[in-house]
Amino acid sequence: MAERLYREIGENIKQEIAKSSLKIGDKLPTERVYAELFGVSRTLVREAFIMLEIEELIEVKKGSGSYLKNTLSLKTSNKVSDVGPFELLQARQEIESSIAACAAKVITKQDLQKLQDILDIESAELETVEKANSADRDFHLSIAQSTQNIVLLDTATRLWDMRDGNPMWKKLHARIQDTSYHDQWLEDHKKVLLQLRKRNPEGARQAMWQHLENVKQTLFKLSDTDAPDFDGYLFAQPHS
Repeated sequence: MAERLYREIGENIKQEIAKSSLKIGDKLPTERVYAELFGVSRTLVREAFIMLEIEELIEVKKGSGSYLKNTLSLKTSNKVSDVGPFELLQARQEIESSIAACAAKVITKQDLQKLQDILDIESAELETVEKANSADRDFHLSIAQSTQNIVLLDTATRLWDMRDGNPMWKKLHARIQDTSYHDQWLEDHKKVLLQLRKRNPEGARQAMWQHLENVKQTLFKLSDTDAPDFDGYLFAQPHS
């Protein structure tokens, strides 16, 4: 398998640290500095930083920056994951928006009621992160199930299993203290359900696309260790 680009950036950052005069406890240059140095997006640098954090090379302090934690892992390369969290979100955006469009064509009244029941649970459990996350997964996979296509359901399930078992995803979420974004995502889910009720394939596609765009932007912004400003849309807009 080809080397993941974020991992290559992480190795490049290691080389820059090794060449520098940085000592344990010193602050690293910002994500933006590395992005400009390597000519890549801050999204890739963010994923590289998460990788280095898992390797315990750096320590990330929210609102302060990233600091050199040890120098041992400068000489080693530990593969922490094959898929970066934002790469995974991009794949979900492409695939799940199409699944929503497909579901809108064949969804049944029973399917719609099941989705409404899940949203009721999600609404009641917004302050309980574990239960809200479980309802989030149930909502997305129930849409896939309503397509009546086992391949689409298996694909969606695989994407969510990759998400839930991904150490970089867990590290990204561990950085985030503010959970008010759950309100935004619940509203997004309601918009998706509305389009499914209308049996509007294109509306469902756009609603799901925008929901996952909001997820990407929220996670990118809330996990920022440098500054509140961030790259605009990380990926291209949906095509008709």
